[in-house]
Amino acid sequence: MSTTAPAPVPASEEAQREVVELCAELIRFDTSNPTSDERACADRVVELLAEAGIGSELVESAPGRANVIARIPGADPARGALLVHGHLDVVPADPAEWQVPPFSGEIRDGYLWGRGAIDMKDTVAVMLATARHFARTGTRPAREIVLAFLADEEAGGRFGAHWLVEHRPDLFAGVTEAIGEGGGFSYALDDTRRLYPIENAQRGMAWMELTADGRAGHGSSPNDENAVTDLAETLTRIGRHTFPVRLIEPVRALLAEAARLQGVDLDLDADDLDAELARLGHVADFMQVVLRNSANPTMFTAGYQTNVIPGRATARVDGRFLPGHEQELLDAIDALLLPSVSRRWVNHDVAMETSFDGPLVDAMCAAVRAEDPGGHPVPYCNPGGTDAKAFTKLGIRCFGFKGLKLPHDLDYGRLFHGVDERVPLEGLRFGVRVMTRLWQDC
Repeated sequence: MSTTAPAPVPASEEAQREVVELCAELIRFDTSNPTSDERACADRVVELLAEAGIGSELVESAPGRANVIARIPGADPARGALLVHGHLDVVPADPAEWQVPPFSGEIRDGYLWGRGAIDMKDTVAVMLATARHFARTGTRPAREIVLAFLADEEAGGRFGAHWLVEHRPDLFAGVTEAIGEGGGFSYALDDTRRLYPIENAQRGMAWMELTADGRAGHGSSPNDENAVTDLAETLTRIGRHTFPVRLIEPVRALLAEAARLQGVDLDLDADDLDAELARLGHVADFMQVVLRNSANPTMFTAGYQTNVIPGRATARVDGRFLPGHEQELLDAIDALLLPSVSRRWVNHDVAMETSFDGPLVDAMCAAVRAEDPGGHPVPYCNPGGTDAKAFTKLGIRCFGFKGLKLPHDLDYGRLFHGVDERVPLEGLRFGVRVMTRLWQDC
């Protein structure tokens, strides 16, 4: 059997047109997590694949919590498969806060609006449009593509990626590398040049519940064992704590490339690194979140009556740690706890990092440069977490890459889980062109 990939077939006008229609249709499925589920949307994904002659398997981890897996044969069956994954669930949206109904999929001013427009039904639509294009044209990707449309990413993947890895690892047999969300979007340096951060690292998750145990009593009486006071003081200490800067390799590489492009002679080993990074302007602001570990109090619960001092108070803290620096985070948190306060895990997941090299990295960079000559792909550490954390447990090398070109004046980061989420129509079409190139050369 020949292992030569077929001649490239450019992304068709049909694929570039239908990606907008597909994304709008997907947005109209309310897959809010935890108030809804993914089943109806997953059923439609199965139909859309079947229309193009692509078979798939729908797997429910619990009633309504639906995942869809499909395989597209590659030109070289000897090579390991590439997993391309996206999640179908979204975070809830309050219609009263939005300019448009959040599940309308409305097109306005060159954008497609709605919850999930960038997180991440845009990428799911690109996956579908690209897969349908390959099927229509009879084109085989360079290697086998495994498509995964997943449930529950917004709540940690307990009914999605993590469940599949634990209960159905057979679905990912032969997969050696993966791409998902968390990178591959444009970040403007100036009017003509853009960075494309490609995720090859993620901070780990350390979500914890803190519990203060004290002495219950009457609200009018002195009480030096007040659980609310002890927990509030602990949370204040954690919330105001600044962790030291730790420059992991992907962060260092992005900063060095940004400095080179801007003509800044940057000393990344300077004693006053904050002052040094300030010379990069807005790039320094963009990278602040991955320079160090972090821990932010997010929830507090205590008491049931104004005149009763409760014997117990609880709170939640969102902790994140850089690859190689988990123990530093835990040691710092433990040092900040008052003696009456204990902690337990709510969600504890790994940090991850892989090298920025190899044929897949070369193909991602080439696809971006081909569609955007002013684009500069760079390594990147995702400050949050994605389903990639689950797939690393199968020994899969994971990257974040969606192929999205953005207008320079769009504050992309603020739209994640935010109000008036929207994606540029041209950005969706750009994504299909980039993904088509990638699949043909990966």
